[in-house]
Amino acid sequence: MNLQDKYRGVLSMTEELNARNAQVKEVDGKLRLAAKVETQRQKDLLWDEIKRVGGENPSDFEADIQVANTEYYDKYTVKRGDSLSKIAKDYYGDPMAYKHIYQANTDILQDAHNIFPDQVLTIPFPKEGGTKA
Repeated sequence: MNLQDKYRGVLSMTEELNARNAQVKEVDGKLRLAAKVETQRQKDLLWDEIKRVGGENPSDFEADIQVANTEYYDKYTVKRGDSLSKIAKDYYGDPMAYKHIYQANTDILQDAHNIFPDQVLTIPFPKEGGTKA
């Protein structure tokens, strides 16, 4: 199995995330990826996939993943049945972190318990020392 086959999931995810300036090269027994993604969340998802395939410190993969937007962790479009606590659990692993999301969105949310489909929420960076999903 060549390295591009081994890391096919990472390369596919790079395309799904619409990474810009993506370049993949195999040099000296290592697959090298350079790309720019929109948010830190996308970068984290790529690294999670790299580690899933290659282990915690893959010796056959190098990545230079840049982040275009450093103002927030991610953007999320509310779906039917969502709540801030469910979104907080998905992003931070802690449903009580909903307050952190609410505070970042007081410009569009009047109440932490009332969110509506198609609202686009800013997901702030996890608090220092907090759980990161």
